[in-house]
Amino acid sequence: MAKLILLNKPFQVMPQFTDEQGRTTLANYVTTKGVYAAGRLDYDSEGLMLLTDNGQLQHQIANPKKKMTKRYWVQVEGDVDDVRLNELRKGIVLKDGPCRPAKVEIIQEPKNLWPRTPPIRERASIPTTWLSISISEGRNRQVRRMTAAIGYPTLRLIRYSIGDWALESLAPGDTKLLEVNMPAPRKPVHRRRPNQRSSGGTKRR
Repeated sequence: MAKLILLNKPFQVMPQFTDEQGRTTLANYVTTKGVYAAGRLDYDSEGLMLLTDNGQLQHQIANPKKKMTKRYWVQVEGDVDDVRLNELRKGIVLKDGPCRPAKVEIIQEPKNLWPRTPPIRERASIPTTWLSISISEGRNRQVRRMTAAIGYPTLRLIRYSIGDWALESLAPGDTKLLEVNMPAPRKPVHRRRPNQRSSGGTKRR
């Protein structure tokens, strides 16, 4: 069994256990020993982080080749044009290359959303829009760069789910401990090379 911890990382918390600058880290919220983060979440982003004591599970979650879907709630500046969102749905091209097509929709402000401390800087003359964005990549600040590329800067970013694991009612700073069944590691198969004699071969006369 592998330990899996779900953490709702608050705003301005480093996604690691130590920080030379004295900023708040995961150590302020996770007391379980021997676990490490499966993936990252930016200092200025909020929401779901997964931590585990199992290297196989960590690789399964964090490896971009596994294409595990991550869903974000994203508050952007401006009254969003759905036509512009199609650029994200088709797969927008950023400076570091094309993105995979994203699943994007306009949503109402999520229910039971907690206030951010400090709050975002809203301008009374400019509306904001909430989006649900699901991607299967993990580039540096990717969602923020995607919305900026179509003209809508991200004001607040919350990761709601990773694969089948979601925040649900988890409050900021709270954790939930799960146990995950992991398949037993496969035993290596030693194949005999062609023309390779067995150790009990026939003796030469």
